[in-house]
Amino acid sequence: MGIIFTFLKKYRVAAIVALAMLLVELSVELVQPLMISKIIDDGIMKQDLSVVWLWGGVLTGSAVFAFACGIASSFYASHASMGFGYDLRDKLYEKMQSFAYPVFNRFATSSLITRLTGDVSQVQDLVFMSLRFMTRVPLIVTGSMIMALIVDLKLGLLMAITVPFLLLFIAWVIKKSAALFRTVQARLDTVNGVIQENLTGIRLIRVFVRMSHEVGRFAQASANLMRGTVSALRLTETTMPFIYLIGNAGIIAILWFGRRDIAAGSASVGEVVAVVNYSLRTIGALSAISWLVVSFSKGRASAIRINEVFATDNNADEHKRAPLNLPRIQGHVEFQQVGFHYPNNGINVLEEISFTARPGERIAILGATGSGKTSLVQLITRLYEENEGTVRIDGADARKLDAAAIRDAIGYVPQEVLLFTGSVRDNIAWGQENATMEEIQEAAKRAQIHDTIIHLPQGYDTMLGQRGVNLSGGQKQRISIARALVRNPSILILDDSTSALDVRTEAALLNSLTDLSCTTFLVTQKISSTMSADLILLLDEGRLIEKGSHEALLSRSPLYRQIYQSQYGEEAQHVQRAY
Repeated sequence: MGIIFTFLKKYRVAAIVALAMLLVELSVELVQPLMISKIIDDGIMKQDLSVVWLWGGVLTGSAVFAFACGIASSFYASHASMGFGYDLRDKLYEKMQSFAYPVFNRFATSSLITRLTGDVSQVQDLVFMSLRFMTRVPLIVTGSMIMALIVDLKLGLLMAITVPFLLLFIAWVIKKSAALFRTVQARLDTVNGVIQENLTGIRLIRVFVRMSHEVGRFAQASANLMRGTVSALRLTETTMPFIYLIGNAGIIAILWFGRRDIAAGSASVGEVVAVVNYSLRTIGALSAISWLVVSFSKGRASAIRINEVFATDNNADEHKRAPLNLPRIQGHVEFQQVGFHYPNNGINVLEEISFTARPGERIAILGATGSGKTSLVQLITRLYEENEGTVRIDGADARKLDAAAIRDAIGYVPQEVLLFTGSVRDNIAWGQENATMEEIQEAAKRAQIHDTIIHLPQGYDTMLGQRGVNLSGGQKQRISIARALVRNPSILILDDSTSALDVRTEAALLNSLTDLSCTTFLVTQKISSTMSADLILLLDEGRLIEKGSHEALLSRSPLYRQIYQSQYGEEAQHVQRAY
């Protein structure tokens, strides 16, 4: 939690002012029972209205002054907590963005969202509560005990005896409830995960008529969250009845012995009333503990979860290596006996991969699902690092290069197209924020989407729905390709990103890329996409079983001929006999 609360240093002045105003407010409040005692003993008991009016006026004025100090304390406490929450959320998001891809995958997306939103809000509320209320409770309890002892030592001791028992009980509740609320937050992650999956896959859910199943799955997760929350709140809510039981027992004892002292002349009515008043203030402060315990327990659990993100070791992160800076990447890529397995999984998905891609060449990567095609190109983008062998870019070990410089030279189109809420122009320019309109249109033309865009209601200014919901699959793929092309990349990676295009559109797209000077990696399962490639890499279960041109593989690779025949039918039989 120490890492988190370092963000409060920036707002220490506001926090100090909030606490100072709180101290003034409490000081005035603690003196008020003495004023009431004065009114009773010197005014009411002696029937002296001048004393009543005098101290009554002082009492009223002090109440107004305490109220003003309380308002000022709340203002500065809010300023400190809101600013703290803003900075914490900003730095937390920055930390998440800095994660290397393998580190990022340690956390579920729904969990990161919860930590950025709900957990930060809980800790922000904890800061406010600490400045405004959690500080107030111990000060009122301590101040009331001291003032009660000053007014009447014996009656004050009766009040002070009950407080330690209450504090021990409250400490036990806080310890127990903190663990329960950590479980609650984890279950909230699960609920958010179900929501995220359902909203993302709503089209599939409706087509498969699985609404009732998903409603049931959500209900189950929500029920688990409810049960956990009820268990935590049931524990914290026991504090108030227990506090009232012990506190009221103490007040009864004060009244009983106070009556005897008044009769014996060792105490006045006003003194007894003052001690009772201090007891009531103590009970009132402690009765708020159940509410504060909930806030503290939630805040503490959230602080631990946020701290997990800040404390996450990012040793694998490319930002921590000493970068070897080179001129702009030219696009020469070489794999030398490369092997790779995903973190926490010892099974290799790539083994002994070796090939060379020269600048300007087109490399087609062909293979069945699960053969390692996407894993291979992820090593080029440095989302992951190889476990064996070496990936070289422009002759240098890619692990010694600045990953940001490598990625700056890459245009990447992933398998799953992701478009952002905004205009078509914004989505294409997202690849190069300073791109001119001419560059955006040129990229769209190469991606074979320009003619479609200009017929949209507002052309390039047409707003896209969430994830491009108002476009077809092929249109989204081509906009995503245009976004990569507008970067003018040295290395272009198309990861099975033409799957939704018809043969004619795909051929026009690939033809438009021939005059680009970039090295192109085309991940595909279609033979039609490989025919124009300078080099075809044929993968099978993570191994490079063949490499060469289309004609070369047709002549010597049974698997390649089998794939070709399955896609071209009888026509492939004639081609096969020709070889």
